[in-house]
Amino acid sequence: MKRPSHKELTKKIREAEKAVSEGRIIILNQEVIACDALELGYLIEQELAEVLFGLLDEISPENYAGKRPPQRSYKKEIEDLDLFAFKVESSRFRCRVYVKFALAGGDIWLVSLHQDRG
Repeated sequence: MKRPSHKELTKKIREAEKAVSEGRIIILNQEVIACDALELGYLIEQELAEVLFGLLDEISPENYAGKRPPQRSYKKEIEDLDLFAFKVESSRFRCRVYVKFALAGGDIWLVSLHQDRG
């Protein structure tokens, strides 16, 4: 069976939701996320947790859009961590949204969050 399995993805989504609910969000590249937030029309400082929680609530393992096995990060801060990417129709933004994150030590590392460009 190829990774990630349905069970693994379900677990990762739950872990991400828990991290967001605890305010354990780390943005990998703030400039990129800020530009994409402007495009989607939300304020990072005030709405990021709400946006993420809403997206994670809409995501299911069937929305997985990453590689199999998951791509590993080459960025220094999260080097060798699995990256989990999803595409989901967002009820908030009324468009397809791409979100990619890594999980480590109870934190969610936000790598990408933007309108799907694919």
